[in-house]
Amino acid sequence: MAKETKLANKVDKRETKQKVKKPNIFVRFGRFCKDTWSELKRVVWPSRKELFSYTLAVIAVVAVVSVVVFGLDSLFGAGMRLLVS
Repeated sequence: MAKETKLANKVDKRETKQKVKKPNIFVRFGRFCKDTWSELKRVVWPSRKELFSYTLAVIAVVAVVSVVVFGLDSLFGAGMRLLVS
C-alpha cells in the first residue's frame, strides 16, 4: 500500500513538472520597462530644500571621515618611520 502511494506521488510530480514556456526576450524586456516606470511613479522625491540639506550632510560626513583617515595615516606613517629608522 505504501509503495503504491509513493509510486503515485512520483507520477504526479512528473506530470506537474511540465516545462512552462517563457515569453520571448522582447516581451519580458517590455514588461520590465513598464514595471520600472510604474514603480518610479510611486517614488516620493525629496523637495529642493531637503535635497540641499541631505547633500550638505553627505559632504560634511565625507569631510570628517577624510580628516580622520588623513590623521590616522599620518600617525601610522610617523610610527613606521620611527620603527624603521
